[in-house]
Amino acid sequence: MTDTAALPARVCATRHFDFSDMSAEERYRLMASTIMPRPIAWVVTVSADGVVNAAPYSFFNMFGADRPVVALGILARPGRPKDTAANIRATGAFVVNLVPFALAEAMNQTCVDAPPEVDETALAGLETVPSLAVPPPRIATAPVAFECRLTHLLETGPGQLLAVGEVLHAHYARRVLTGDPERPRVDAAALDLVGRMHGASAYTRTRDLFDLDRPLWEGGGTIPSKE
Repeated sequence: MTDTAALPARVCATRHFDFSDMSAEERYRLMASTIMPRPIAWVVTVSADGVVNAAPYSFFNMFGADRPVVALGILARPGRPKDTAANIRATGAFVVNLVPFALAEAMNQTCVDAPPEVDETALAGLETVPSLAVPPPRIATAPVAFECRLTHLLETGPGQLLAVGEVLHAHYARRVLTGDPERPRVDAAALDLVGRMHGASAYTRTRDLFDLDRPLWEGGGTIPSKE
């Protein structure tokens, strides 16, 4: 790790971190404390024996709409694979539920490192309802749920996986939809989602918003300076 020396004006002083000289824990702490806020996928899976598992993952996002795909980053765990990873391998399916503030405590309860035979939805007192196209159920009180079929499972490190899933069906609570029923819009305030922040326990609510109009390219002109 080195500090930058003399820098031109208007260039911020930086500190260099050589990731090849750092432990996995140090890299995780640095990256997870800066790449934020992160949306949370509350993932429900089932084992080959039919045991339901639920766990939140903040290494998650949408990566396309044609086909509609989402991806989960699943980190390694010493001793045995995480139940989510094992179940996705076994069944090729998972359901992503989004987490509103009202369910934050229940979501946190499903973080527990329970053995594979424990159903975390029951542990957290969550009701589930059957999905339409995949074996895992969805969480009944979640405002949004995506039924996903696994398309790619990539090993990005020892025991570390990237799971890509095609969204087959989406379920939205009627209360979070507004406008024309044929082309409804999502009411972000009604969703009241939480996101993951830094450290071991920091979260945020997605209510601090601002708008920026996207600039249009008109005849090769330059974008006016704000200074």
